Amino acid sequence: MRSFDEIRDEFSLPSAFPPDVLAEAEEIARQPIESDRLDLTGIPFVTIDPPGSRDLDQAMHLERLGTGWRVRYAIADLGSVIKPGSAIDAEASRRGQTLYLPDVRVPLHPPVLSEGALSLLPHETRRAAVWTMDVNSDGTVADARVERATVRSVAQLDYAGVQADLDAGAAHPSIEALPGLGLARRAHRVAEGAIELGMPEQAVQPGTDSWELIWRRRVPVDGASAEVSLLTGSVAAQLMLKARVGVLRTLPEPSRHDVKGFLERAREHCIRGDTPAQVLESLHDSDVGHLALMQDATSLLRGAGYHSFDGRGPDLRSHAGIGEPYAQVTAPLRRLVDRFGLEVCLAVSAGDEVGSDIRAALAGLPESMDVSDKRASQVDRAVIDQVEAWSVEPGQQFPAVVMRAGDDAATVMLHAPAVVATCRAPTLQPGTRVKVEVADVTGRAVTFGVVT
Repeated sequence: MRSFDEIRDEFSLPSAFPPDVLAEAEEIARQPIESDRLDLTGIPFVTIDPPGSRDLDQAMHLERLGTGWRVRYAIADLGSVIKPGSAIDAEASRRGQTLYLPDVRVPLHPPVLSEGALSLLPHETRRAAVWTMDVNSDGTVADARVERATVRSVAQLDYAGVQADLDAGAAHPSIEALPGLGLARRAHRVAEGAIELGMPEQAVQPGTDSWELIWRRRVPVDGASAEVSLLTGSVAAQLMLKARVGVLRTLPEPSRHDVKGFLERAREHCIRGDTPAQVLESLHDSDVGHLALMQDATSLLRGAGYHSFDGRGPDLRSHAGIGEPYAQVTAPLRRLVDRFGLEVCLAVSAGDEVGSDIRAALAGLPESMDVSDKRASQVDRAVIDQVEAWSVEPGQQFPAVVMRAGDDAATVMLHAPAVVATCRAPTLQPGTRVKVEVADVTGRAVTFGVVT
């Protein structure tokens, strides 16, 4: 099966950790867990991740609380053992985040930690920062705190298995409440104007003798699980804003002009709503016209970034895609900024001062994460483009959906293989079906023409 070595070389992705980083990681892995932590090992946390995952950042336990819910969300606690200025911290700052290629991972931290001693693996006692959040029936937050604890996951679940269990009415007791909580939080965020596209995503998977491109569509448990993470990020942002110290993930609100144009185009498809959030909530990815509208809505989501602040509130605090201020704090094994965001929240929640070493690191995080996000996006795009080029040959014909149209060319989407590429055609209309032929495959670029 073909490899992605060329892409790894093109982006100079690291293949190994320096010896001093590995030595430091081994030392951390041998350290006993601190005895003064809150003991929550009696709470039956579970993890939900793709099959085979080892870098497990989060574990959850949900229960009904009156007409609402109590959410306990355990996050791998790296900040208690990885210190700013250490060899591991310096290497993580250079990497920024874990990169996932189809044939290999490029991890943020050495696997002895990220897939071993600090991962929330089942049946292992682990350090964690545990969020306890009481959520009302309307999805609003009644109370929240985060504290250092020891936890012990009782099961490693995967999304397909959890969905099957939910459908059969046999969900794990720790997450029986997940669908209701997810719906309440989603409804709350839509009411707040969250612009979520809901589009299927291109994904690469191994085939019989080659890599294949498929469309990955979200099942209900995907969205519900994501709502727990988004809830935590929203609570974290509020803690930071109240204390006037932290780092937010931001996305500016779209302009009135862009919103007006989108709503007008939605009405042309007989889709009505007072806000883009309401329009998008009513769309279904099985409808080609709806798919085109989802693609259209990408124009509303521009300018994502990070903003750190200390001593005064940030100039930009909104995240248009989420509908609330938001901070990334739920994936410290895989993303640099989360470790520092968690440390801020732990201090603020306890009524303590945020450490000077953490405050000093905040200023450089936005630039580090922007560089890392750009590299990750470029790598992901290169991988998809490469597999698209491997998946088709000149002269092949396919049914397609027009996603976006311009004066001289359009963007079309195939059902199988899951290819999205330029089509040379001046008069196509978004949301229509056409038959296309592969006109050219050069490098990683695929170009179609319309079959008349």
